[in-house]
Amino acid sequence: MAMLKTTVKDQLLDAALIHVAFDGWTEATFTAAVQDAGLEIGVARSACPRGALDLAITYHLRGDADMLARYAQEDLSALRYSEKIATLVRFRLEAATDKEAVRRGTTLFALPHHAADGAKLIWGTADAIWIALGDTSRDSNWYSKRATLSAVYSATVLFWLGDQSEDHADTWAFLDRRIADVMRIEKVKAQVNASPLLKPLLAGPKWALGLLTAPPEHRRDDLPGYLSGASKTR
Repeated sequence: MAMLKTTVKDQLLDAALIHVAFDGWTEATFTAAVQDAGLEIGVARSACPRGALDLAITYHLRGDADMLARYAQEDLSALRYSEKIATLVRFRLEAATDKEAVRRGTTLFALPHHAADGAKLIWGTADAIWIALGDTSRDSNWYSKRATLSAVYSATVLFWLGDQSEDHADTWAFLDRRIADVMRIEKVKAQVNASPLLKPLLAGPKWALGLLTAPPEHRRDDLPGYLSGASKTR
C-alpha cells in the first residue's frame, strides 16, 4: 500500500508541476493534476489527504533524494569538510530544476498554518546533509549543527530565488560566505573552550546542553528529541 501511495504521489506531482507556476500549490493545481494524471479523486485523496500541500512536501523530499543520489555518484574526497557542506547545499539547490515551484513553495510554507511543515522540511534537508557527511554527534551538537545549517540553507534559497547571475555564480559566492561565517564561529567557540579564563563561564550552559541527546532512531515523529534524564519510552 505504501508503494502504491508513493507511485500515486509521484504521478500527481509530475502532473502538478506545470500548473504550479500559474496557480501555486493550491486546490486548483491539485484538481488539475488529478485530471491530467487520469486518476480517480478518491485515489488521489488517499495518497494526498491535504491535497497540494502534500504535493509540495513530496516535491521537497524528491529534491533531498536527488541531492543524495548525486552525492553518492560524486567523489568529494579532495574537498575540505566545509567545502563538502557547501557542495551538498549546491547539489540540493541544483536538484530543484523548477525555480517557480520552489518560489511558490516558499510562499506556501511562510503561511502560519504551514510553517511547522516548512520548518520540518528544512530541518530534514540539513539532517540529510549531515548524515551523508558521516555526522555521529549524539549530544547538543546534533541540534546546533542542524539548526546552523538550516539557517544557512534557508538564507541561500532566498538569495538563489532572486539571483539572475550566470549559472547562479552569485548564489554560490553567497553560500561560501555563509559557510565561512559558520566556520569562524566554530573557531571562536574552540578558542573559548581552550581559554582558562573564559572556559569556566560556559560550565553552566554546557551542563544544561549536556542533558540534550539526539533523537533515537525509532521515535514519535512529532518530537524533536528528549532530555537524557527523561524517559525514552513513549
